[in-house]
Amino acid sequence: MKRALLGLAGLVALGAAAPAGAADLPVYTKTPAMIAAIYDWSGFYVGINGGGASAHKCWNLTNEGGVPVTPVSEGCHNATGGLAGGQIGFRWQSANFVFGVEGQGDWADLKGSNISLFKSAAINETRVSSIGLVTGQVGYAWNNVLWYVKGGAAVAGEGYRGIATATGVPFDHTGETGWGGAIGTGFEFGFAPNWSVGIEYDHLFMGSRAVSLTAVTTGRLNRIDNIKQDVDMGTLRVNYRWGGPVIGKY
Repeated sequence: MKRALLGLAGLVALGAAAPAGAADLPVYTKTPAMIAAIYDWSGFYVGINGGGASAHKCWNLTNEGGVPVTPVSEGCHNATGGLAGGQIGFRWQSANFVFGVEGQGDWADLKGSNISLFKSAAINETRVSSIGLVTGQVGYAWNNVLWYVKGGAAVAGEGYRGIATATGVPFDHTGETGWGGAIGTGFEFGFAPNWSVGIEYDHLFMGSRAVSLTAVTTGRLNRIDNIKQDVDMGTLRVNYRWGGPVIGKY
């Protein structure tokens, strides 16, 4: 009987101690798995760009010495060369879609010429010294990779000369600012939280304009050519953005 009572007392003591011991055990909770960081393209940005371009020019004579003539082709040429400049813009992102506006300005050194098909004694020369774009953008982002299309207005600073084939001496000239439209596309890669690098192609529709060239010696009208122009340009771009570059989510 005595042994039974002692055994019962031991079981009671063991049961009382069990909850206290369990309270001292560490509590483990499952930590949620972290979802990969999301690159956010929203914010203002500024950058630099450089590359090359080709301006395709076709000249058609419509007036000679102040006298209208039946339009006659003087031929076409490509004014090619390099360009460099910068861009500034703003983007905002909604889910995977990215929208933006941008202004771009470049100094250019595009030059080309051809012997006139109308007068073989004359060479027609074109120079493009500057190009500007104001465009809207729509893009799609795969995290830190962005593909976009763009469209808007284009402007170019241009100069034209007639050069004597025999002597290389200019005999008429003019300069103008031409306006047109632009479309383009590009890829951009975010390689750091606020930095990105990309490539872009743009086509400029500059249309046709009547260009009056004045004589170098007298300053009087020498001829009028209707000049049609299209420009193709490719650039490498680097941008720095102010915004929320990376969002970590759980």
